[in-house]
Amino acid sequence: MSALLKRLFQVKEIGRLRRESEGGQSNSLKRTLKVRDLVGIGLGGVIGSGIFVTAGMAAVGGAGGLAAGPSVMLSFILVAAACMFCVLCYAEFSSIVPAAGSAYTYAYASLGEGAAWFIGLNLVLEYAVANAAVAISWAGYLSAVCEGLGLHIPDYLLNGYFAASPELAAAAPKILGIPLLINLPALLINLVIAAILIRGIRQSSTLNNFMVIFKIAVILFLICAGACYVNPDNWQPFFPNGLAGVQAGAAIVFFSYIGFDSITTVAEEAENPNRDLPRGMIWTMIIAAVLYFGVAAVMTGMVSYTQLDTVKPMATAFRLVNAPWAAMVISVGALAAMTAVLFVFLIGQPRIFFVMSRDGLLPEVFSKVHEKYRTPYMSTIITAAAVALASGLLDISALVQLCNIGTFFIFITVCVGVMILRRTKPELERPFKTPFMPYVPIAGILFSLFLCAGLSLQTWINYALWLLAGALFYVFYSYKHSRIEADGPQ
Repeated sequence: MSALLKRLFQVKEIGRLRRESEGGQSNSLKRTLKVRDLVGIGLGGVIGSGIFVTAGMAAVGGAGGLAAGPSVMLSFILVAAACMFCVLCYAEFSSIVPAAGSAYTYAYASLGEGAAWFIGLNLVLEYAVANAAVAISWAGYLSAVCEGLGLHIPDYLLNGYFAASPELAAAAPKILGIPLLINLPALLINLVIAAILIRGIRQSSTLNNFMVIFKIAVILFLICAGACYVNPDNWQPFFPNGLAGVQAGAAIVFFSYIGFDSITTVAEEAENPNRDLPRGMIWTMIIAAVLYFGVAAVMTGMVSYTQLDTVKPMATAFRLVNAPWAAMVISVGALAAMTAVLFVFLIGQPRIFFVMSRDGLLPEVFSKVHEKYRTPYMSTIITAAAVALASGLLDISALVQLCNIGTFFIFITVCVGVMILRRTKPELERPFKTPFMPYVPIAGILFSLFLCAGLSLQTWINYALWLLAGALFYVFYSYKHSRIEADGPQ
């Protein structure tokens, strides 16, 4: 037991992490990404289904919460400010340890192997579970685009076996008495994206950048077009539930900002990670906050916020002002936005598994690098297969709630870690320093705990079960195969 406890708090030396991230090793990755590519990856992960869905939910008070009304604009700014505290902590870590693995690597360097494993479990919730949810939303928007073109996808090919209603299951075609129920578009999109990612990060980043530019252009067009229909009277009352409504709205729109840390998962593929990773994250957060504020302002100005109780609030707003032409534009824009999110999440999760495998905490197959393309192809294949299967068969609406709680604890750990490393390793070169230490990381911790307090009891129970399963895997596999002692301190 004492040996296990010692291992849990054993940190990985910064020098060793830096050497592992350098090129020339058999399992090192190729450095090709510039700052514009990193911003593209960040925006690809952040600007997705959230901007097309959560603004309306927060305004009208989704899931039984208080309505933010037009003050949802402030909810977006509040969450952006809260996330920026964490971004500044991420930025310092990324300039010290320009290695793949994101918060997992940072926890290993500051808090030890136990915290790193804990963060690894949370990163699965942030990326893999969210990826499956976005794939299902992507399939829904694809169906809408197809309907607009006069094509129809059967319902039994848009609903997974465990997500379909009894009525649909009874009406679906059957094979050996088993209903043919599968979300085929959601399954296939993950496999197609995985095939592209295996070919190389440079090509994947170029395609992602194109989709990011396209979806930002669509959003800007919709903001400008929607501004022509704004009636200031719709912004009254601005605070229908006071500051409590702003807080409730912030708890909902937080999901819209998940993904900015995806930039740190490709640290080993950045040309100048010490300089460009902090810049990429900060610019991502600023651009996303401006776009989110614009969408919320225009949408609540076009119609009364009480009319936005729908999964497609932007399309609803344009329909209510007799501009139905916008529905197809919004659907195509949402499709591009979600495709970029899927790209980023399928970039991030395999690279986290890759680093954990390189450390011995996961089986060696996850750290295999393609000889020609220098990409973590096996972890990409395994991740894509698992996510494709989940999105094709399951109803994961309950699991989506785990994304937020996992991300909260990732942020908390990063904020704690940066303070600890300032105290234990003050001599380290820090190309980027978190300002106003320790107030910025403390603010990030307090904001995260504040938002955590609003989560349901069932979410906490599911989270505890997930951590228990992870702890058992660590005890029976990871602890025995960890390379932190086998390889020596280096």
